[in-house]
Amino acid sequence: MEHIQFFSDKSSVSKEKIAEYKEKANQCISALHEGTGKGNDFLGWLHLPSSIDETQFAEIENTAKLLQDSCEVVVVIGIGGSYLGAKAVIDALSNSLDWLQKVRKSPIIVYAGHNISEDYLFELQEFLKDKKFGIISISKSGTTTEPALAFRLLKTQLEEQQGKAQAQKLIIAITDRSKGALRKLAEQEGYKTFVIEDNIGGRYSVLTPVGLLPIATAGFDIRQLVAGAAFMESYCGVETPFEKNLAAQYAVVRNELYQQKGKKIEILVNFHPKLHYVSEWWKQLYGESEGKDHKGIFPAAVDFTTDLHSMGQWIQEGERSIFETVISIKKPNHLKTVPFDTENLDGLNYLAGKRVDEVNKMAELGTMIAHVDGDVPNLKVEMPKLNEYYLGELLYFFEKACGISGYLLGVNPFDQPGVEAYKKNMFALLEKPGFEKETKAIMEKLK
Repeated sequence: MEHIQFFSDKSSVSKEKIAEYKEKANQCISALHEGTGKGNDFLGWLHLPSSIDETQFAEIENTAKLLQDSCEVVVVIGIGGSYLGAKAVIDALSNSLDWLQKVRKSPIIVYAGHNISEDYLFELQEFLKDKKFGIISISKSGTTTEPALAFRLLKTQLEEQQGKAQAQKLIIAITDRSKGALRKLAEQEGYKTFVIEDNIGGRYSVLTPVGLLPIATAGFDIRQLVAGAAFMESYCGVETPFEKNLAAQYAVVRNELYQQKGKKIEILVNFHPKLHYVSEWWKQLYGESEGKDHKGIFPAAVDFTTDLHSMGQWIQEGERSIFETVISIKKPNHLKTVPFDTENLDGLNYLAGKRVDEVNKMAELGTMIAHVDGDVPNLKVEMPKLNEYYLGELLYFFEKACGISGYLLGVNPFDQPGVEAYKKNMFALLEKPGFEKETKAIMEKLK
C-alpha cells in the first residue's frame, strides 16, 4: 500500500545540512514522547489515533446516525480548531458542488460561531427557517464569544421550530468533562455530550469527537481517517530513524530555510481546490503553534493554478523571503480526457486524448521548476489519493511535524497566549462586567 511521501528541494537544503540536525531533531522527538518539553500537559494528541477503541467509534457513529435520520442540516458551532479540522476533511471529501445536490444520504453541514457577522447569522437563520436541523456545539468553556453567541441564537430557533423536547435530542455538546457553561447547560438540558480532554488543544483536536462527529455526520468513514493517522503515528514514531521520519525531515528543512536562509514565509500550495480548507487548518496549526517570542514562520496558502493568475507574479519575482510546500495528489478519483475539436480554434488539439490531470500535473511541475529557478525553495508532500485514509496520514504528519518544529525553534508549540489580547480589548469596549478598569483605560486611550 502506498503512503504519503515528503520530498525536499535538495538545491536549497542539502542532504548533508539536513543530517546535521539529526541529534537535535531526535532530542525534540524524545522530548515529545517523554513529555519533558514545553507544553507537555497538551500532548494528548500524540498517541490519540492508536488509542481510539470500538466503543468510542460506535458512540460517535450512533450519534451521527441519529442526526442523519433526523436532520436535513446540521450546524457545527465552533471557532478555530473547533471547526477547521472538520471542515477541512468534509470539504476535501465532498462533491465540489455539494450544496447543489438534491439527492442526499447525509445532512448538509454548515458552520456558525466562527465569526461575529450579523448578516451571516441572519442569513443562516433565514436558511434554517423551513429546515429540520440539529446542532453540534463545540466549546471547552461554553463562554467563548463567537460560538456562545451563535449557540444562543440557534438554540432558541431550534426550540421554537421543533419544540424543546426534540431540540434536546438534536443538540450535541462537545465540551469539558466536568466544568464550564456548556457542560452545565448540557447536564441541565440532558444533551448528549462528548468530551474534549484537557490535554488536547483545539488545533490538535481533529481526531477527537470535535472533528470525528461532524465528519461522520457528513457521511464519511472516520475509521479509515483514524487508521491513516494511526499508521503515520507509528511511521513517524520515536523508534523511526531520523532519515526515514517524514515529520522530522519536514520540520528540519523548514527550520533550516527560516533560520539560516532567511525564508520567513511558508506558502502551502495545492493544485486541487478541495484542499483549500486543509490549508486553512494548517495555517492555524503552524501560526498558533510557532508564532511566539517574536519568532516563527508566517504561514500562508494559495490554490493553484487559480492563484497563479493573481499571486504568481509576486511569488516568482517579489521579495525572496518565501518558500513553498506543495501538497500533490498522485491519482485523481475521476477520469476526464480532453476531446478533439475539428476547428481547433482554441489551439488545444495538442492536448486531445490526454487526461485533464496530466495537464494539471505538468502545470504543477512547471510551476515548481519556475519557482525554484526564481529562488523559491519547494518542498513536496505527495498523497497517493484523496480519501479518508490518506487525509488521516496527512493530518497527523503535519501535527507531529509541528511539535518537532516548535521545539527546534525553541518555543512552546502548545500554548497561545497572544490570542487573548483582542478578547480583553473587545470585552472592555463592550463593557463586560468585571472589566471596568480595562474599559476606563481603553476609553482613555481612544480619546
